[in-house]
Amino acid sequence: MAILPTIHGPADLHALPISALPELAAEVRKSICDQCMKSGGHLAPNLGVVELTIALHRTFDFGHDRLLWDVGHQCYTHKLLTGRQNLLARLRQRDGMSGFPEPRESGFDLFSVGHAGTAISTAIGMARGDSLSHQGWSPDNPTGRRVVSLIGDASIVNGVAMEGLNAAGTLKRQFLVVLNDNGMSIAKPQGAMASTFDRMRLSHGFTEFKKRAKDLAKHLPGGKELSDLYRRLGEMSKAAVSRDAWFEHFGMVAVGPIDGHDFPSLLEFLNEAKHLDRPMVLHVKTVKGKGFSFTENDPSATHSPGPFTVPDDMENEGCRIELKKSARSFTGAAGDAIIELMTNDDRVVVATAAMPDGTGVNKALNKFPDRSFDTGICESHAMDMLAGLAKTGWKPFFAVYSTFLQRAFDQVFQEVALQGLPVRLLLDRAGLVGGDGAVHHGFCDISLLATMPHAAVMAAMDEPSLQAAISFMANYESGVSAVRYPRDAVSQMFCDEVCPPFQLGTARALLTHEAPDAAVLGYGVMAIEAMEAARQLDSEYRINVYDARFAKPVDAGLLRDLLSRGIPVITVEDHSIRGGFGSCVLETCADLGLDTRLITRLALPDHWIYQGERREQLIEAGLDAASISRAIRSAVESAPSTPHQAAKLEKTPVSR
Repeated sequence: MAILPTIHGPADLHALPISALPELAAEVRKSICDQCMKSGGHLAPNLGVVELTIALHRTFDFGHDRLLWDVGHQCYTHKLLTGRQNLLARLRQRDGMSGFPEPRESGFDLFSVGHAGTAISTAIGMARGDSLSHQGWSPDNPTGRRVVSLIGDASIVNGVAMEGLNAAGTLKRQFLVVLNDNGMSIAKPQGAMASTFDRMRLSHGFTEFKKRAKDLAKHLPGGKELSDLYRRLGEMSKAAVSRDAWFEHFGMVAVGPIDGHDFPSLLEFLNEAKHLDRPMVLHVKTVKGKGFSFTENDPSATHSPGPFTVPDDMENEGCRIELKKSARSFTGAAGDAIIELMTNDDRVVVATAAMPDGTGVNKALNKFPDRSFDTGICESHAMDMLAGLAKTGWKPFFAVYSTFLQRAFDQVFQEVALQGLPVRLLLDRAGLVGGDGAVHHGFCDISLLATMPHAAVMAAMDEPSLQAAISFMANYESGVSAVRYPRDAVSQMFCDEVCPPFQLGTARALLTHEAPDAAVLGYGVMAIEAMEAARQLDSEYRINVYDARFAKPVDAGLLRDLLSRGIPVITVEDHSIRGGFGSCVLETCADLGLDTRLITRLALPDHWIYQGERREQLIEAGLDAASISRAIRSAVESAPSTPHQAAKLEKTPVSR
């Protein structure tokens, strides 16, 4: 009889004999893999933490205790153990299971989280809050709440995580940081700390704990506090106290690394950590993609695949998953454009922050390793590093998800824009991102960047326009520049037309009439939706459509021409309506003394949009062609000065 269907919550897990846990782990892995084959999802990260998650829920009571996830894309097992098996069949889909911790789904999820480095700091806040409320666990309050933070080896080098560690050592209570060390981020971790963890894995044998305990006991520094600590540690933890003093510099006792797939060891160590009344790091070694050869052998490709199939011989050493064929993506187009640019200009350099595959920079890393950099999950560092490269005469590009640009905004301000340095931003995943949902939507990049003096803020509607924008950026030296594009396939609507080069603050006309009833300024891929809307209204109205190209500076000449003739203008963007392209248009019109009452703004609404298909999200936001058509009709009908309305008035008989 299958075990997983009988687990309706952690209480059912506690009732199982330890001998049944490996079978439960196998069932969890199969369920996750089967679903990811159908819908896509974060496969390899979740397969790597199955035993660790089961052991955590077996040891702690997270209906009462606190569990904080870092990044959160490895939470599928956690969700299956906390009453959400019925949501798995609609993973990352509307009304299904979110791919990240989501408090709307369950009280077991404390934060909606999808960015790295945050778990230690939020856990410290909850630990302090519980202590202030006299609800924190201590030997004197055995019914109090314990706090556990789960973070990966690639996330712990993030600046926020370092700040959290610095504060964690000051806590005077139980506080457990579980370091999930799988030797991987999305790609291979970067930097000196990655090398440190490599050395720790090689030097610490899992079978030498007892011998090491005796040796370490002889060399422990003196002092009553340290002696008391060692006395409070259990035998297993004494044996695995880390020889590396790195975490001790933060005031935390470090134990491990231990085997993250061995239930007896995990349960023993976690039980000891549960009763330690001071901050502790438990270093757990796991295998990303554990359980299947095709995930273990290629954890980068199986980190977050779309729907896929597996060759018949799943255990073949060389087998790889076969992704369902998809159209040409903006990410692929950006990667190829950067390669072409670097080939033709040896002053161009490019960086990414742990997203080489997700941004297309993997191609540059392979072809131009001396001029390509993966900084790991360190967006702030990457931005400052590129500022330094720009200062020394190089042409730096930073390929980064729009949602992660926010993490480096201070550096854009201080080290880039304020210095007048031409750092160039390739903003992937701009707008609505589909299955990743609210934690990853790129909805505020325009509002951030447009505040920077001399910034050039652009959007691409298709591959030729993306190539043209990147070429423009390569020669733009006045300040920061950026081009945004979605996680989507590139449109072929204008593939047979020559794409004119980008000129600062100039839009491109896609469809024009001599006396239009309305004009739509589509920003980026929204210009394609606007074209479809105009075609739907072709028999009713004459609609001009423009690829706006620039949010800063907007095409002031075009706006003056349209509004001075009384032509309604509809702006369309997949960005927040607050501070986006439409707002930039309104501000420009106000500066020019133009009638802003003729402007209608379509953008992301002022509420959260959760996981689902990108097309569903566009419809919800009112940014699909049908919604744009309705907005155009409303704008035309409410503006009697348009040629269309004037013609209607001429044909209307005068009543007497």
